[in-house]
Amino acid sequence: AGRAPGLHCPADGVSQVTVRDALNQALDEELERDERVFLLGEEVAQYDGAYKISRGLWKKYGDKRVIDTPISEMGFTGIAVGAAMAGLRPVCEFMTFNFSMQAIDQVINSAAKTCYMSAGSIAVPIVFRGPNGASAGVAAQHSQCFAAWYGHCPGLKVVSPWSSEDAKGLLKASIRDDNPVVMLENELLYGVPFEMSEQAQSKDFVVPIGKAKIERQGTHVTLVSHSRPVGHCLEAAAVLAKEGVECEVINLRTIRPMDVETVEASVVKTNHLVTVEGGWPQFGVGAEICARIMEGSAFNYLDAPAVRVTGADVPMPYAKILEDNCIPQVKDIIFAVKKTLNI
Repeated sequence: AGRAPGLHCPADGVSQVTVRDALNQALDEELERDERVFLLGEEVAQYDGAYKISRGLWKKYGDKRVIDTPISEMGFTGIAVGAAMAGLRPVCEFMTFNFSMQAIDQVINSAAKTCYMSAGSIAVPIVFRGPNGASAGVAAQHSQCFAAWYGHCPGLKVVSPWSSEDAKGLLKASIRDDNPVVMLENELLYGVPFEMSEQAQSKDFVVPIGKAKIERQGTHVTLVSHSRPVGHCLEAAAVLAKEGVECEVINLRTIRPMDVETVEASVVKTNHLVTVEGGWPQFGVGAEICARIMEGSAFNYLDAPAVRVTGADVPMPYAKILEDNCIPQVKDIIFAVKKTLNI
């Protein structure tokens, strides 16, 4: 997948860590910290995880803490939700979020609604995690983004990391949270190295849920994104900077609850907004951001309509050239920025 944009020689105390290793580190630290935490899912134990996220954890923690399940999302998700209601803190891995659809009754009707329907007396501290959105060459049934689906549902928290720091900090925060959290990772980011500070590699490091991060300061246009497209936004910003256009790039990190305040403050500064996501356009994350800006005070600062860059409104094709045309590319972001700036 290549190196993440903007990386250079590490400074003192800074290491290059892949997203895969950051997730593995987070799981290891939380399993060690709290004996109520356990991991379950397909291939997570003896095979070290389909994507090697749980590498070494079964050997270290054994059968009771790292559990291989049958290929039955409905079954093992139900087991995990029940375990959370009984006081454990499960981490439920989906080999791809596309097949969380098999368990959506458990995720929404059982996990998301129980705290509210029990008047707060039953907490469901569970994390649903795994790869989300488009990978490469796996067609429609393995390429869907669920950020809008799960972000739609009250009772859930939904996080979507980009960098290794995001991945580690958000996973640790999610495991420690008393609410059900959906963590939408990206398979194409697993092998990508990012710089991680000494602080981010400590056992106490968490990224607060519900707080976006400004990845690049800018004055002309606000780019808001999450997951892998954050990297595309930074690449587009680097190209546009050579043409005198300074983009402010916001990494949402959390889909629900959404950090609208950070986006509003940026729009007040730049007067222009472009949202970027890999998911479909209709009822998407970008649509929600645009609506929130429209309804709030920052709308008065917009000098042009907000523009959305999204995936194409079709099930993902298998052919590579069609797939490339269905996923937002750097050129699409540059085009959208120039359109909103009228240049």
